[in-house]
Amino acid sequence: MSEKQNRFRTIPPHTHCKICGAAIPIGKTFCSNVCMQKSVEMDKRMKRTQLIYLITFIILMLFTLVFFFVRPPQ
Repeated sequence: MSEKQNRFRTIPPHTHCKICGAAIPIGKTFCSNVCMQKSVEMDKRMKRTQLIYLITFIILMLFTLVFFFVRPPQ
């Protein structure tokens, strides 16, 4: 048997932490509470950023509508 095949037979089934990439047992998502907290903070930051982009888009669309459809009389 080759060395490569032998090496893969000794690795137990596992998954990887979403934050740091450490090997963890199947069924877990994070390796520690620190990584879980980092994930929660990243999710909050992402939601805040998406909300800011959405609000900016809406303001720009309203600004565009005002300038294209509400023209002063000539």
